[in-house]
Parts: sequence; structure tokens; C-alpha cells
Amino acid sequence: MNLQQARDNYLRYVQIERGLSVNTVAAYTRDIDAYLLWLIERDITEAQQITLQIVSEYVQWLATRTESPLTASSQSRTLSSIKGFHKFLVEEALLEHNVTADLNPPKLPKRLPKAISVEQMSALLAATDGEEEIRVRDKALLELLYATGARISEAVNLNVDDVTMNEGMIRLRGKGGKQRIVPVGSYAQAALDAYLVRVRPVFSARGKSTPALFLGPRGARVSRQMAWLIIREAGERAQLDIELSPHTFRHSFATHLLAGGADVRVVQELLGHASVSTTQIYTLVTADTLRETYITAHPRAR
Repeated sequence: MNLQQARDNYLRYVQIERGLSVNTVAAYTRDIDAYLLWLIERDITEAQQITLQIVSEYVQWLATRTESPLTASSQSRTLSSIKGFHKFLVEEALLEHNVTADLNPPKLPKRLPKAISVEQMSALLAATDGEEEIRVRDKALLELLYATGARISEAVNLNVDDVTMNEGMIRLRGKGGKQRIVPVGSYAQAALDAYLVRVRPVFSARGKSTPALFLGPRGARVSRQMAWLIIREAGERAQLDIELSPHTFRHSFATHLLAGGADVRVVQELLGHASVSTTQIYTLVTADTLRETYITAHPRAR
């Protein structure tokens, strides 16, 4: 089988049979297409021609190429896509051996999540105060992100029914279509109520009927890109000289909960992490904070 046919079969498999999200399929497509282009440029057009050495050379090339060399994390993600592709070819009996089976990704440096302080978060949320329709909507969105730790894709994909199913609760759809129920605090609940009563009906009337919770002024669902802009503008109004992103809210949510005494497995459930080890990285953040506070405050700490 030629590589183009193998590529098409694999992407159809991850989209239809595995049911991966649009964003994940798009990432796989980019990785596989770049890989196949590199192979074709070296006259490798059949899957049977690929060896372990060839794949290793490709990963090495990604790290050392002159234009935009990939970081260790990007190399790891790309290699994961390639290994998935080769595993599929073996499972479908299109190849006898998976030459990538023993190929390990580069070691990644341990990166701590970036969280902001409670005071900085309060200033950021206060920057959305106001009676204007846009401000009321922005406040509801940002309060919800901080109250629930939702991923930005989960927040913008919410429908009205997801928040009215139970007072003080919200239904989030995470990776792989998994659903979880998360409580919503009083501040976020009040902001959502104000938006749903005063603003959403106005925005909805200007566009086509949609169940989306968060709408733009023309009645369309708020996109991820628009959510980024909302956060950036709020940060500028709050005069926070720090880099902000939708993940800032998720990281801060987890860090502040753990610092307040929440059990790591409860936080795992709230974040929708499949493994508690993913959540435990936030305990390193709180441990660092405790250490810094101790060194600063204790008379015999240093």
C-alpha cells in the first residue's frame, strides 16, 4: 500500500472509529502530512520501505532543522502521531512489524503549570465589571472558567441546557466526549444568571437559533479565538503585566483548590484528568509556595 492510501485510512480511523475531536484529528493530520512529505522527498513511497533508522532520522531532523526546530514537547507529540500511524498499519495487516515500537520520545523537562495569585485573579475578574452587554457576557465566561477549571473548548462548547439542568451545577464535555458534573460557585452563578436574563436573549435574537451558552453580539457561538481576546483584554484593563491564557484559569483553579486543602483526587475529578498523576503536578506548585513562604517568614529558615 502506498503512503497516501495508508494516511487516508489512518485519519479516517481516528476520526470515525476512535471518535477523536476535530482539533486532535487536525493535529494528527498535520503531523502525518509533514512526515510523509519528508519521506517522499527521499523517494520513500511505500510503507514497507520505512525502517527504524529512517524514523529516527526524521525525529532528529525535526530537532535540528534550520527553520523552526521543534522543542522536546513538540517532538514528543509528533512522534506519538507517527507511532500511532505505524501501530495502525500493523493492526490492519498492512505492515508486518511496527518499526517505531521501541522508539522513545525525548525526555521532557518538568514544567510547572502557570497559575496566578488569588489577588491577581480577583483583579482580572473585576476588570469585567460593568453594565454593558459585552462586559456582562465576559464576566460570566471568566467567572465560569475560574469556578469550574473548564478547558476553554469545554466552556465555549457549552449549551444553555448544560447549566440549567441543576442549580449550582454544570455539565462539561471533556476529551473523548467524556462528561462530568462540576459545581459552580455563587459568584459564577450570579454572573451567569445576569448574562442569561439580560444579555443572551438580546444576542440570540440577532442571529440564527442556537443552543450555545456564550454568544457574540451577532448571535453566533463564541469561538476559542474570541475567548482568548476576551481574556487578553481583561488582563490589559486589570494592568496585569503577566502572560495570560485560558489555561491560566484552569491552572489557577487547581492550584488554589489544593492550597486551600482540597484532596488531590477531588481536584482530579473536577478537572477531568484520566490519571491522578497529571493532577499531582499541581501539588508541586503549592509545595513551592509553602517553601517560599517558610523561608521568608521563619526566623531560622536561613
